[in-house]
Amino acid sequence: MKKTLVFITVLFLQFSILEDSIYACTNFLITRGASVDGSTMITYTADSHTLYGELYFWPAANYPPGTMLDVIEWDSGRLLGQIPQVPHTYNVVGNMNEFQLAIGETTFGGRHELMDTTGRMDYGSMIYLALQRARNCREAIKIMTDLAQEYGYCSEGESFSLSDPNEVWIMEMVGKGTNGKGSVWVAVRIPDGCVSAHANQSRIQQFPLNDTMNCYYSKDVVSYAKSKGWFKGKDEEFSFSDTYAPVDFEGARFCDARVWALFNKVSKGMSKYLDYAKGENLKNRMPLWVKPEKKLSVYDVMTAMRDHFEGTELDMTKDFGAGPYTCPVRWRPLTWKVDGKTYFNERAISTQQTGFSFVTQSRAWMPENLGGIFWYGVDDNYTTVYTPMYTAIKQVPPNFAVGNGDMMVYSDSSLFWIFNQVSNFAYTRYSDMFKDIEPVQKELELGYIGSIDDIDKTMLELKDKDIETARDFLTEYCLKAGKNTFDRWKQLYGFLFTKYMDGNIKTPVPGSRVAKVEQPGYSAEWYRQLVKLTGDKFLEK
Repeated sequence: MKKTLVFITVLFLQFSILEDSIYACTNFLITRGASVDGSTMITYTADSHTLYGELYFWPAANYPPGTMLDVIEWDSGRLLGQIPQVPHTYNVVGNMNEFQLAIGETTFGGRHELMDTTGRMDYGSMIYLALQRARNCREAIKIMTDLAQEYGYCSEGESFSLSDPNEVWIMEMVGKGTNGKGSVWVAVRIPDGCVSAHANQSRIQQFPLNDTMNCYYSKDVVSYAKSKGWFKGKDEEFSFSDTYAPVDFEGARFCDARVWALFNKVSKGMSKYLDYAKGENLKNRMPLWVKPEKKLSVYDVMTAMRDHFEGTELDMTKDFGAGPYTCPVRWRPLTWKVDGKTYFNERAISTQQTGFSFVTQSRAWMPENLGGIFWYGVDDNYTTVYTPMYTAIKQVPPNFAVGNGDMMVYSDSSLFWIFNQVSNFAYTRYSDMFKDIEPVQKELELGYIGSIDDIDKTMLELKDKDIETARDFLTEYCLKAGKNTFDRWKQLYGFLFTKYMDGNIKTPVPGSRVAKVEQPGYSAEWYRQLVKLTGDKFLEK
C-alpha cells in the first residue's frame, strides 16, 4: 500500500496571501565578487497582511519506494494533487537547505490568460520541493521547470532568486493558460561582481540564446509568444518581460521603484532611472544587474533592506502622511479616491505587513553541508533583528517554530507577536521610539555577526572528529541565539511601553518611585501644518 505524505500542510494553513500577492515581496541578489567575504547572498521579504511569521523546517529524510505526497497550494491551502516522493530529501531551514542552496520569489502576475488553474504545481511547492531535492542552483532550476512541465503550473508569473556557494541566478516563469500544459520561462546567471533585484515586476528582457553556461530557457519561450501574436520580431530581439508581463505605471512605481532604491544605495548614476521608478517614463527600463561601488557585507545587505526611500524625493518620512512623528508606514489600501481621482502611497521595501524576511549566506570556503547561514527575522524589516540559523541544525528555536501561535491566536512565547508589539507601538511615536529600538537592534545583529568566526572555528574542529557533533553544536548555538533575540525584544517592549505610555516620555528619577515626565507634544513643523489647515480654529483669544 502506498504511503501518503501531506506536503508542509501546517505551513499552508497559515499562508493565505492570494489577495495580497501583488506589490508584495522584495529580493536582493548578491554574487560572490560583490560581497566582502566572497559569500553569495539573497534576501526575501515575505510581505502579506495575513502571513504569520514562523521558521519552516524539514529534516532530511528517507522514503520507501511508492511513497506519494500531497501538493497543497501555498497561497490558498487547496489540494492540487499527488506526485511521487523522492528516495531522500535534504535538511531545509526556512528557504535554504543543508547544501547552502537558497530560493526566494516575488509575484509579477503577467498576462491573466496565462494562469492555469488546472495545474498541480504552484510556485511555493516548487520552491520547497527544490530545496529538499537540489544541491545547487542549476539542479534547482531543472527540478522546478521539470515539475511545472510534467504536472502543470497553476500560479501567476513569478520571479525566483536562487543562490548556492558559487552562483546566483534569477529565473522568471509564467504559465500557458488552462489549454496549455507547463510554462514558459528563462533563467539568467548574474555575472560575478554584480548585484540584481526584483520586486513584483518581471525584470528579464533580452537574454542570450546561445550561452548555456549563463542562460537556460524553455525551448518554446519565443515561439509560444509568436503563436499568440504577442511577438513578431527576430528571436534575438525577444524580451521576456515586455512580452509576458509588460510594465505599467503601477509595475514601475509600486514594484520596480524598490529595485531602484536598492540599486541607488549601492551604485552611482541611478538618478537617470528615477523617471522610470516614478512611473513617468516606462521606456527607460533599468538594467537587470549593476556593479556596486564597494563590496557588500552581510550587515550592509541587512540595512539595504531597511528602506523607505530615505534621502530621495520619494522619502516616506517627509510627506504629509508621515504625521507628526515622521512615521514611514502607511495603512492600506495602497490607493484611494478623492472626488473621483485616484491617489496612492509609495510602496517601500520596508513595510508593516511583512510576515518574515531573511538574508542568506552561502559560503564556498566552508564545508558545503555545514557552512550555510540563514539570517531570519519577522515582521517589519526596519525593526526586525536578523538572527543566524545555520542550515545544518537539527531543530529551530521554539519561539520561531511553526505552530507557536498563528495570525489569529496570540502567543506570548512567539517571536512574531513580540516583534509586532514593538513595531506597532513604535508606529504611534516613530521618531522618538526608533531611537531606542535601533541601538538594541544593532547590538544584537552586530553581536551575532561578530560571533560567527568563533562559531565556525569550533564547528570545524568538531567536524573533523564527527559531523553529527558539529551539527549538535550549531543547533545549540542557534537555539540560544533565538532565545536571546526573543528575550531581549520582550525586555525592550516592556521598556518602551513604560517610557512612552499615554503619549508621555518618562525617565526614572534616582532614589524615587516617581518618574520624570516630559510632554514634548508635536514638532514645530506639524503645528504649522495644523494651523495652515485649521486657520484660527484653535487660536487662543
